[in-house]
Amino acid sequence: MHKVYLPQNARSSQYLLAELPLCNELLSHYPDLISCYQALSQSFFGHCQQQGLHHCYFIANDKVPVVRYLSEALTVQTQDQMLFFYNPAYHEGQQAYFDSQYRARKISLLLLSAGEEIRTNAAAFHSAVRRALLGFRESLPSLNTGLKLRDHQHIGYDLFARQKGNDQSYGYKMRAVPKRYESRDCQLPEQYHQMNYAAISLPFNRQLRQALTLEHDALAGSSVLVPALEQLFFQQAQAQQLKLAALVADGRTPLVRNFQSDKEHVSKELRLLSFDTSTSEVMWQCFWQPELCPDTVHLLLVADDSQLTEGGYARFLQRVEECMKQLTRKLMLNTEKQDVQIRFHQHISYWL
Repeated sequence: MHKVYLPQNARSSQYLLAELPLCNELLSHYPDLISCYQALSQSFFGHCQQQGLHHCYFIANDKVPVVRYLSEALTVQTQDQMLFFYNPAYHEGQQAYFDSQYRARKISLLLLSAGEEIRTNAAAFHSAVRRALLGFRESLPSLNTGLKLRDHQHIGYDLFARQKGNDQSYGYKMRAVPKRYESRDCQLPEQYHQMNYAAISLPFNRQLRQALTLEHDALAGSSVLVPALEQLFFQQAQAQQLKLAALVADGRTPLVRNFQSDKEHVSKELRLLSFDTSTSEVMWQCFWQPELCPDTVHLLLVADDSQLTEGGYARFLQRVEECMKQLTRKLMLNTEKQDVQIRFHQHISYWL
């Protein structure tokens, strides 16, 4: 089986997100909105405690939860997002976020993994979360209410860690989540959707602009520089037979979903992109604004169904790495100083 060798300091994370529609029928069982929020959050936390889950959040403000690694625990709210920064080796927390004057369209139940062997224990964590959520669902006064469950797993690393002196590496097969779970007696329902993709963020800094302006006017703006980067990026993706790709340079943070479970959506801060992984056609997307010079350019490379080889995505990730190595050579980035962080995402979603 193929393996991809990642630096030993690669960081893994996992979180599960369940969504509960806050419909009129469910609300009718409570005297008022605040009573509903309080009862549901207490029930949710109680079922989490029963399963030994100590890092969980009840969110009723219609903001999108986004989880990232950080050495210190931090929660930041923006207009569209709830940003949770944490180190799974050390941090845990329990909090409810709601406003008695705001009726949310849905309630988000967020559970974060803990410990150091995140990928090894992913199936056990999924099973524990599933038991907690099934118990919570059965406690609801409305029996017709379903929960949409999403399992998000990431592993992030610097593509050029070796150039910075980190010579130790570890081989990963990057097996598909259903296969990993099956081998650990964690059964998924027959109907589920999955996404596997790599996300790379490049600072749109002076060095990158200078590389792009070599063939253009030194005063060229985004209307020239971003299309130049787009052309270079898609050329390298094509060379590695990566058919599903996107470049986002419009100041928004991209979120990737399967087209069968989510529709594309744009807000002030977020751009939700959907991909059909079953297609054999090339699908490249680019988003930018002529008047905006972005701080960061987001590059996305999505695995189509043909990229699953020998039960894993190691070969796909190897192609992603080669694509980015060739791109950074074209851009003449200093790999000893510049971080090129690759975050490999594996998602599954289904209805409970």
